[in-house]
Parts: sequence; structure tokens; C-alpha cells
Amino acid sequence: MKRRPLELRSSPRKRGPRVTDRGPWIPSISASTSVHSPSKTGVNALNDALCAGMNGINRREFILALGGAAAMPSFLWPRAARAQQGDRTRSIGVLMSLVADDSEGQGRVAAFRQGLQQLGWTDGRNVRIDVRWAAGDADLIRRYAGELVALAPDVILAIGAAVTGPLRQATRTVPIVFVNVSDPVGAGFVASLARPGGNATGFMQFEYSLSGKWLELLKEIAPGVKRVAVIRDPDISAGTGQLGALQSVAPSFGVELSPVGVRDAAEIEQTLDSFAQGSNGGLLVTGSTLALVHRDLITALAARYKLPAVYFQRLFVFAGGLISYAPDPVEPFRRAAGYVDRILKGEKPADLPVQQPTKYELVINLKTAKALGLDVPPTLLARADEVIE
Repeated sequence: MKRRPLELRSSPRKRGPRVTDRGPWIPSISASTSVHSPSKTGVNALNDALCAGMNGINRREFILALGGAAAMPSFLWPRAARAQQGDRTRSIGVLMSLVADDSEGQGRVAAFRQGLQQLGWTDGRNVRIDVRWAAGDADLIRRYAGELVALAPDVILAIGAAVTGPLRQATRTVPIVFVNVSDPVGAGFVASLARPGGNATGFMQFEYSLSGKWLELLKEIAPGVKRVAVIRDPDISAGTGQLGALQSVAPSFGVELSPVGVRDAAEIEQTLDSFAQGSNGGLLVTGSTLALVHRDLITALAARYKLPAVYFQRLFVFAGGLISYAPDPVEPFRRAAGYVDRILKGEKPADLPVQQPTKYELVINLKTAKALGLDVPPTLLARADEVIE
């Protein structure tokens, strides 16, 4: 009797078709959706499989593709996978020296946000912006500096030397972009303008030599001035530097300078009241956070005592001051957004040079000039960028 050859089976259960006869491991929708390509292995095969929903790829091909992808370096992963890994909300801290309801301060923060948005950063979507308003209070500045650093932001925007100093004391690692700082080298914020070298960089307000220009403008609009009160903050390097620049040129203009502190409203009022007892007086207001905080008081006192005054920012003139010559105070906030963007993308503050102003504006308030009994020279009016009538 002829015996039938034995069939070797791995299980007594009824099996399906052999591997070579099975076809696709996951049934395809149609023949055209097959992603099998003998030339694609590793990450390419896996990427094709994922994009096609793994239709038309058998078990062996999928396992080989998965194994090959696992061995690939991350920079060769599919673009979508890389995007998911790097997609996180970034964090920006902002420490303002003004009060929260100050319209000028709000406008500057708005300009910064707008600059960021133009570069692809939107608050609440891919970036979180935490703002603190210190109202010129040194204790609040130190407190908020510590709070912002504790949040571990990717970068902090600092306004003015009075804010940048405490932030630098609170951290030497978190990147800081400052604006409206007159002397970042003298204050120790950077090693040099070209190569900051630390964790801070940003945008200067102006050079000390601009103070001499203010005195020149004061004598041009009020030639009879012989005594000049100089409001400055002695607690910041910019206050000392600006006063020093004025003292170096005062003899050539035939004027005597009288420094005025700006720590609080009482000091300003008492000192100016005493100064106004003499004749032929004028006023210069140098750059500082505290001068901005007390700007309404300062312009009111100048009007009360009939003091022709030159200011370091145009917003004093909008508040009733006589004349200002200074850079646009809002533009640095837009430019700062560019530096913040570059830092968020991996650049270091140490490699970003400190930028100086590119444009200065002369603003004159003719209404105030009339109230002071001053005739503005036509040559001065012709140079003005803005005239308030």
C-alpha cells in the first residue's frame, strides 16, 4: 500500500493561507494605495506607511520599517514628528518701571507685542508673556525681578537701568533684552557695545553727550536763562553721567547748574520751589525712570514757576512741557521684539551687539511757549519734527 506523505503542521487548528499567499497584512482600500517600494527602508518606509494609514504593507515590511526608523537619528525623522517634539509654548517676562494704568507704558508694551506677532509669536498661542509693573518703586522692582526669574522664562524684557540692574543681580543665566538704558557699559550690564559678553543686550536710550544738546536748545529758546535746575536720578549711572556731561559744557553757555533729586514727589517739589525763588531760571530733565513716573508733577511745577524746560522724552511735551529732543521712545520696543525672536530661536545675548538710536525727534509746544512769554525762533521751528499748537 502506498502511503501518503505526512504533512508537517505547527498546530492542529485549521490555518489560513500561507504567508506567500496572504497578500497585504492590512487590507488596502484599493490597489492604487499600496505604499510598498523595495527601494524604501527604515524611516522612509515608515513615513510612507504612516501617511497611507499603513494600507497595503505586509507585516514583514512594517517591522523592518519600524526597526530601521528606531535606529535613525532624530534629524532624519519625518517632519511632522519633529514638529511635535519641538512644539512648546515659550515664555517671556516683561518688567516695566511705570504704573500699570500709564497709557504711555501700555503703548510701549503693545508695540512690543505687535513686533513679536509680526515675527510669528502670539501671546496665548505659542508664547506666554508675563508683565510686571513696578511704578518706579525700587522694592517692587527687586521683588518682581525675583518673581520673573523664578518663572524660568526663555527671555526677559527690561525697561531702563533701574530695572535692568536688579534683574542682572537676580540672574546671570536667563537672557535679558533691555531698552532705554543710557550707559550699559558703565552700569556693568555689558562688557562692550559690540560684544556684550554676558546674559544681557539691548537698545541704548542715548549717549551722555546729548545732554549738552539740551542745554543748547534751552539757551536758544530762552536766551536769558542764567541758572538751570537739573533733575536727575543720582542712584543710577546715567544720572551721574548726564550731569557730568552738562557740567562740562555749562561754562561755555554761561549758566550755573543746580542738581535736583527725583527720589520722590516731595523732594522734587521742595527743591524746585526753593530754586524758583531766584530769577533767570530754567529746567533740564535728564533721563530716568523716576522722572517718567513723576512727569505730570514736573511739568506742572515748570508751568507754576514759569520755568522754560527741555525734556528727555516727547511725552513730557504732550503733557504740557515746552520742548524735547530725544529718540522715539516706542521704536526700541519694536526693535527689542527682533532680539527676543532671535534669542527664542537659539542665539545668545552675548553675541548680539547693543544697538543705538537711529533717529532723534524735536518736539515743541507753542502753547506752552506762549504761556511763558517766549518767542520761538523761526530757525528752531523749522527744525521741529512736531509742533503742538
